[in-house]
Amino acid sequence: MTADGGTSSHQTLEASGVVVRFGGLVAIDKVDLTLEQHTILGLIGPNGAGKTTLVNALSGFQRLSSGTVSLSGRDITRVRPHRRSRDGIVRTFQAVRLFRDLTVLENVEAGLAGMGHRRAVTRERALEALDWVGLGDKADWTASRLPYGDERRLGIARAVAMRPHFLMLDEPAAGLNAAEAGAVAALVRRICDGFGCGLLIIEHNMRLIMDVCDRIQVLASGATIAVGSPAEIQSNAEVRQAYLGSAR
Repeated sequence: MTADGGTSSHQTLEASGVVVRFGGLVAIDKVDLTLEQHTILGLIGPNGAGKTTLVNALSGFQRLSSGTVSLSGRDITRVRPHRRSRDGIVRTFQAVRLFRDLTVLENVEAGLAGMGHRRAVTRERALEALDWVGLGDKADWTASRLPYGDERRLGIARAVAMRPHFLMLDEPAAGLNAAEAGAVAALVRRICDGFGCGLLIIEHNMRLIMDVCDRIQVLASGATIAVGSPAEIQSNAEVRQAYLGSAR
């Protein structure tokens, strides 16, 4: 399974000087971010740092107060979410929003409904995505039967079926045990390698972040305080202070 419908050129998704205000609260404060294809970027920070708000801004679910979002140099700041998804910018949510009375296969097909494909193409992509995440043998199950770990895999399958150029995963390992989180980490790397897409991951599981990410960007109080390799982030005193309240 490979991505299709895109260009062969190397693409980038960029935020430049992004500010998001909610009344008098500055949730995102002049943040720059670059996500390239074939790379995995971890987005971490304490609770309330603005991570999900930034992903909402990148995916079109949050209006910017100022700044820009661009796709390979094209300004998409005012492009609506469904148009961004057609351009290959896809995201998941913290809470897996399933149609619990539909089958696993129908859940993935529903996610593809707005892409304009023929029914046969939609079904083919949905089945491929389920095989990709290890749920092919449960395609006919009602979604309500799935254990929690498989619910999270189904959320990823819906995103993978859209053949993303850029995929943003909001806490894909939330609530999973160590073995399940390890399987998600392996899946994330396979998606990046198999699709050549850029992945952005919000995650509190630091082992997963350090194991799979090429680069990590750290937010605190809505601002970027560090960007670097996993080793650089682990040794950064300002990052330790943001998480622990001291720079020891």
